[in-house]
Amino acid sequence: MSSSSASITFNDTVRALQWSERGLRLLDQRKLPSVVEYETFDNAKGVAEAISSMRVRGAPAIGIAAAYGAVLAARQRYRENPDTWKEAIEADLAKLASSRPTAVNLFWALDRMRSEIEKVNGDPEPHLLKAAFSIHDEDIAANRVMGDLGASLLVGASGVLTHCNTGSLATGGYGTALGVVRSAYRQGVVKIFATETRPWLQGARLTVWELAQDGIPATLIADSAAAYLMKTGAVQWIAVGADRIAANGDTANKIGTYALAVAARHHGVKFMVVAPTSTIDWRTETGEDIKVEERDQNELLNEYFARSGSVITAWNPVFDVTPAALIDCIVTERGIVRNPDRHAMKVLADAR
Repeated sequence: MSSSSASITFNDTVRALQWSERGLRLLDQRKLPSVVEYETFDNAKGVAEAISSMRVRGAPAIGIAAAYGAVLAARQRYRENPDTWKEAIEADLAKLASSRPTAVNLFWALDRMRSEIEKVNGDPEPHLLKAAFSIHDEDIAANRVMGDLGASLLVGASGVLTHCNTGSLATGGYGTALGVVRSAYRQGVVKIFATETRPWLQGARLTVWELAQDGIPATLIADSAAAYLMKTGAVQWIAVGADRIAANGDTANKIGTYALAVAARHHGVKFMVVAPTSTIDWRTETGEDIKVEERDQNELLNEYFARSGSVITAWNPVFDVTPAALIDCIVTERGIVRNPDRHAMKVLADAR
């Protein structure tokens, strides 16, 4: 098992991805909080399906899962034919890449695994597993750095609001925006609020469950209560994650993020995006170029309206794009970008 299993610390006990000799163990996040159930996948097709079905979700976690999926694909293809496995594995990598279109970490992880595949001679599993472990462990280390950096901005704040789930369930461990919340809680931020995050209720099912596992008090609110919460003065910061950040700082994140940013600007509440640099897509110039995933309308429709012949339909985008002009800072493991724009983001690009 990866060394990440030994890196659990106080207020950080949840691990959604675990490697075993049989394959990749994934916590089925669709069943939380009422059922805690892990499922083991021993092939890349299963991992791809787990990503597309949202058993595993969160941009960093998706990338890590894809890296392990590449290991499983290499294991299978090498056993089938040691001479042609590098050609055969491309179909598996393509299947993994097609599992979710918006989270850039998925493609970043697969590109990194491809570069490792090119180096392999003989049995690929030991080499590729080491690379997947590195991706997993580096994510946790980066999250802890971001947690402390982001929390340093919250000094003096009494309340913070977070949207969707950006914690250990969405990453290798600790979390991005929820990692900031963890670190801020340790330094004395006393009020933590989480949105329900419709329609999948990642906040109501996952974020508050995860915080409860680690003994961190939190208050759940309806998505539609967020602007009124800001008006009361209960929160001074909003901290969210990201699924893709364009080169100019425009950020794609869970649907509802854009509305929070607009409301925050109106109420004088600071808005923070927390994400590793692997989430920045330097080839995407602006948010206008980000493909936003739309899921089945039946995830929204009541069964009554989902019936055949109904005149009622639903629009179900999973993400929206928040313009950089509405973001006060982007926190990464390489540092904080304040008032992000193309020029400010270039500092991170130059650090690559």
